[in-house]
This record gives sequence, C-alpha cells and structure tokens, in this order.
Amino acid sequence: MAATGAGRIYPAILKRKEVSMRRTLIAALGIAIATSGQAQPTAKIVGLGAQTCAEFNEEIAATQTAELYYFAWAQGFMSGALIRAPAGLDEGLDLTPRSFPLQGQVDFLRVFCSKNPEQDYMDAVRALYRRLRGPGI
Repeated sequence: MAATGAGRIYPAILKRKEVSMRRTLIAALGIAIATSGQAQPTAKIVGLGAQTCAEFNEEIAATQTAELYYFAWAQGFMSGALIRAPAGLDEGLDLTPRSFPLQGQVDFLRVFCSKNPEQDYMDAVRALYRRLRGPGI
C-alpha cells in the first residue's frame, strides 16, 4: 500500500472491516452448516480468495484500499478454518500473535503473491495459516 504513509494498516479502518467480515463470516458459516450434509468432491472458493495472485498484484497496484479487502477476506477465511477444525486440531491457535502482527501478515501475503503470480490468493492464505500454526503442526 504505497499511498498510506509508512505502509501501515490503520487500526480503526481494520476494526470496521473486521466487524463487517465477522458478520459475513457468520452468514457464510450458516450457509456452510446448512449445506454440509451434501457431499461435494471439492470446495468452490468464492470472493476475493478465488482471484489469482496475478490479479491480486494488479489490484493492489491500482487501488490503494484493495489490499485491505483482500486481507479482510483472508482473516475471515482463516477464522472459518479455525472454527471448522476438528476437535484437538489448532485449538488455541492465535491468528494475531504478537510475534506475527497484522502488518507482517499483510506483507507475507503480498510477498507470496509477488513470488507466485500463477497461484491463487487462496494459496497465499493457506501458506499464511500454516505459518501461523508454526513448525511441527
């Protein structure tokens, strides 16, 4: 995010986006639970996570706030993954640890996509989730 001074995500903006994403996540989880009885061979990802890293790279270069929206999607997806994890898996996982603050996570996703434009943004988010889980998990 070139035009935001030091490249920081401002907490007030992020908080508003986080509240909005929580509401969206709750609605999405309700739909997922309602349709979970239907077996599907693969999950179809929708929203910003379905974009390629190349598209992500283009959008954040063109639109200052695009990265905020992508990251809000990433937080919602990771929160959903954490909620849906089987008992005993990822219990107590902190998605915002002091050792890996939000700005570091945003940077991780940006670097991943700049190095892997052929992959999906979803792949970047999965890599971030694995990184948050730590070694040996």
